[in-house]
Amino acid sequence: MFVCSCSGGWKPFNAENAGIAEQEDCGQRLGSKSIYERAARSRFLHCAAACAPTPVGMTESSAGSNMVGTESKVVEGKARPRGKYPHIKRGGDYLFVSGTSSRRADNSIAGAEVDEMGTARLDIRVQTRAVIENIREILESAGAGLADVVEITSYLVSMNDFGGYNEVYGEFFGYDGPARTTVAVHQLPHPHLLIEIRAVAYRPLG
Repeated sequence: MFVCSCSGGWKPFNAENAGIAEQEDCGQRLGSKSIYERAARSRFLHCAAACAPTPVGMTESSAGSNMVGTESKVVEGKARPRGKYPHIKRGGDYLFVSGTSSRRADNSIAGAEVDEMGTARLDIRVQTRAVIENIREILESAGAGLADVVEITSYLVSMNDFGGYNEVYGEFFGYDGPARTTVAVHQLPHPHLLIEIRAVAYRPLG
């Protein structure tokens, strides 16, 4: 059996700390078949009770009751999100980058040129490179980088662009890089966008 000690994390229940549940503020005892005991064995786990301290740099509202630090950020100098969501959000040791395109802060699109006749020339290689560089800069705002990326999901308007996209992707990642999924979609939020990518990075706090 384990008892929760606000000052010391999860501790094995024994004669020495038998009274800890009554003495500490949260005082929650767990059954011997608790998932915490099975997972922890004899090591300490952080107390997930509401009375546990808030991690450094996190507010009580952002830390959450399970002590997993969360933080959302809209990055200055990047294209403003088209909805009420952040460029990047931390969830514990993971960073989640929202779907990112080659749209610039001034709403122009890298890899999309329109001539005086209104004809658009779209370049999947330029757009892919701009998207990955945008993701890199967004990650850097949270103290991470492309080397920390563990999963990528790419959305292509046309699988005819797969070759060019794949070529540029290989300039940034290798076989030891992130797991990747590439899917075709009917359309993206702007008719000149050929690709959007979302990413997940692993960058432990501290």
